[in-house]
Amino acid sequence: MKLSFDVDDGAGSTAALGLIVLQSDESMEAELRSVFDQPGIALYHSRIPSAPEVTAETLKQMELDLPLAASLLPTARSLDVVGYGCTSGATVIGADNVAAAINASHDGAKTTDPITAVMAACRHLSVKRLGFVTPYVAEVSEAMRTLLEKNGLTVAAFGSFEQIEESVVSRITEQSVLQAVCAIGENENVDAVFASCTNLRSFDIIDQAETDIGKPVISSNLALAWHMLTLAGLPTAGKGPGKLFNS
Repeated sequence: MKLSFDVDDGAGSTAALGLIVLQSDESMEAELRSVFDQPGIALYHSRIPSAPEVTAETLKQMELDLPLAASLLPTARSLDVVGYGCTSGATVIGADNVAAAINASHDGAKTTDPITAVMAACRHLSVKRLGFVTPYVAEVSEAMRTLLEKNGLTVAAFGSFEQIEESVVSRITEQSVLQAVCAIGENENVDAVFASCTNLRSFDIIDQAETDIGKPVISSNLALAWHMLTLAGLPTAGKGPGKLFNS
């Protein structure tokens, strides 16, 4: 017997979002799941090859792999927003190049990445002077610092775990991140603290860190999730931790 059926708008009846995740990332999907777990929102994932070590050279390689990774996201319906989940990669590749690679197969989709999202978050929170926490080696941290300062932000305090291996970064404890954020955020010249890297876990300590230092704390994953919702025209209030989602 042939069965009859009806069709609707599918899982993304309110918004369909795409997320390009690094092969080596073990943290971003778990953190973002809590933000995007809303009725009518579909979040589709694609993985992109990434090296186990973070250097300017390995990050640049991802520019060649981005078009294929983006094309593996669903195309049966238009995606509202696609995020590329690598803060350092977007810094090295450039936001415009990231957007072009994504839009090659998702024409019309809005695009973002963590470093673009962080700068948007700073504008939203009227932040000018950042405390900057990274897990990276010096050349990667410096490239990101340069980009932030070219876009009108002052890096007033800085600290790094100085790790090159992604597998180590994903296992840095949230307590270590909390201590680092507070150490940098206690600087009186800092308006907010940015903890960079989508592989660096932070969601469970952001509220505590903000209470301890009395300033906003923005992580790569926090900013990316907030910016994707914002670009999709979706509400952000109460959907995640920290002042960014509750300002």
